[in-house]
Amino acid sequence: MSGERKIFLDTNILVRANVLTAPAHEQSIEVLRLLRKQRTALWISQQSIREYLAVVTRPQSFMHPLDTATAVSRARYFRSHFRVAPDNNLVLDRLLTLLTEIPTGGKQVHDANIVATMQAYGIPSLLTFNPEDFKRFAAHIKILAPETILKEDK
Repeated sequence: MSGERKIFLDTNILVRANVLTAPAHEQSIEVLRLLRKQRTALWISQQSIREYLAVVTRPQSFMHPLDTATAVSRARYFRSHFRVAPDNNLVLDRLLTLLTEIPTGGKQVHDANIVATMQAYGIPSLLTFNPEDFKRFAAHIKILAPETILKEDK
């Protein structure tokens, strides 16, 4: 297992793959199918699940809010279909270290926590539709956009 490819999925990948009316829905599905076919270990965290629930249960420009039962059902699906990195003291220690090394504040702390989780679980790559949000952490992780992965496969 140590030689397998590991990729952490940003919450925007989960949202777009699971909401038919979301921008880049088809691209999200396509990249996830490709990564599954390549037997890539796909990781999320407890934070990812919370963020997903927060996004899909409030109005968005591309969707009406999901009812709680549907949103919870999707979260349970994620738990059974992705590897879920729990929050723990190692993640918190990595987060606190990152915050002292890289100027970060406000909502960016959530992004730093994703990077800390990746470091704690030995996940080198992040798949996201928002690579700019993680640019400050580029020395610590490899940032992948879905279109990059899809182009590599062609």
